[in-house]
Amino acid sequence: MHPTYEKLMKCYDSVKEKIDFKPRVALILGSGLGDYAEGIQIADTLDYYDIEGFPVSTIPGHKGRFVFGYVKDVPVVIMQGRVHFYEGYSIQDVVLPVRLMRLMGAEVLFLTNAAGGVNYEFHAGDLMLIKDQISTFVPSPLIGANMDQLGPRFPDMSDIYDKELRSLIKDTANRLEIPLQEGTYIQLTGPAYESPAEVRMCRILGGDAVGMSTACEALAANHMGMKICGISCISNLACGMTDQPLSHKEVQEAADRVAPMFKKLVTEVVGEM
Repeated sequence: MHPTYEKLMKCYDSVKEKIDFKPRVALILGSGLGDYAEGIQIADTLDYYDIEGFPVSTIPGHKGRFVFGYVKDVPVVIMQGRVHFYEGYSIQDVVLPVRLMRLMGAEVLFLTNAAGGVNYEFHAGDLMLIKDQISTFVPSPLIGANMDQLGPRFPDMSDIYDKELRSLIKDTANRLEIPLQEGTYIQLTGPAYESPAEVRMCRILGGDAVGMSTACEALAANHMGMKICGISCISNLACGMTDQPLSHKEVQEAADRVAPMFKKLVTEVVGEM
């Protein structure tokens, strides 16, 4: 058996021993957005530490647990805190939670993150609907022998972020009068923030926002046939675009400011899924 698949199944068996819940939608909450899970109708929780072999987040503000429950009667599983490649985990461990939530039954993956704005038309506190991504700068979780139990050897990537879900999010944002940008997300490795030259590179490549997560998760989910959507909270303009130095505190403060709009939008969208 493929060692990555074997580890995934051990995690899945560990979850099944503790949780009897089948989600339809999986949400990953980015920096500063984790409190959203506290407001849903919670059925159960499971700390990452209690899952055999599961990678554990080490980032401040990431609680490190699964929350199972309902958003407007839709069964969901929410990750309060994700793991990142820069924490020293292999890329296979970074996407293990996504694969695990698919095995739990989730058909839709709703990704969120805090990201730096590369587009000069963006401002701190904007919400950006992800329409496409660039994941070239981090290792692909599909490198190596293909796990045929999960998906095809050469998955199509022409519609990673589902068109129908993007339309739903845009229509919902318009109805709620929530301003919504749209753009391409680039994942770099981190943990250092990007240099001014790297920010210029991202913009030349067609990026609108840059961060240290999300794209590899979307790649793994797409491989498994999930429908995917994503929203970035633009926490700051990236390095070199302003005179302001970057800090994780700034990221969390921006996410806190936009949290009420974010919560309202996510709740309404998930309720329509």
